[in-house]
Amino acid sequence: MLKLDRLCFSYTPGKPVLQDLCLELADGELLAVMGPSGCGKSTLLNLIAGLLRPTSGTLRSDSLRPAYVFQEPRLFPWLTVEQNLRAVLPPKADPAVIADALALVELPDAGRLFPAALSGGMKTRVSLARALVYGGDLMLLDEPFAALNEELRTQLLHRLKARLKQTGSSAILVTHQREDAEAFADRIKILP
Repeated sequence: MLKLDRLCFSYTPGKPVLQDLCLELADGELLAVMGPSGCGKSTLLNLIAGLLRPTSGTLRSDSLRPAYVFQEPRLFPWLTVEQNLRAVLPPKADPAVIADALALVELPDAGRLFPAALSGGMKTRVSLARALVYGGDLMLLDEPFAALNEELRTQLLHRLKARLKQTGSSAILVTHQREDAEAFADRIKILP
């Protein structure tokens, strides 16, 4: 599904963020990426999503519909939670998909709320629900559980893993939490 060969990226010439990175991700595989702050974990997800272009090397992705949960929630503030989720659905999609995603992230009654009425953790969960509603064959998760308490983080991590395994989607989880990586991923990649 995804192959990176000697991938390099620099924001500033001569100062590489990623250098000679080789990585493969199979269909249906769940990968966790770990490493110190500033080592390029978020940059890697942005490259895979096509938001950045590699400085050199190759990146080949067979993903037709990547879903991205950014580190900071990117919700439309003028739309309700339900409308934020509906925005990524085709017009004739089953509305039950929205209710199912909100139940999975433990926000079943939040549909009529606007993002301004949500806590940081709730916004993060809505972002995750939006990615689930969108679907896709590759989910990019940039520290999606960082704003959550340990109990909720663990519950959502296991639910998300079960859902991805059920649908056969691949995922890359960026995290600083070793226990999250071990609980979620089939494999862990550590960036220097």
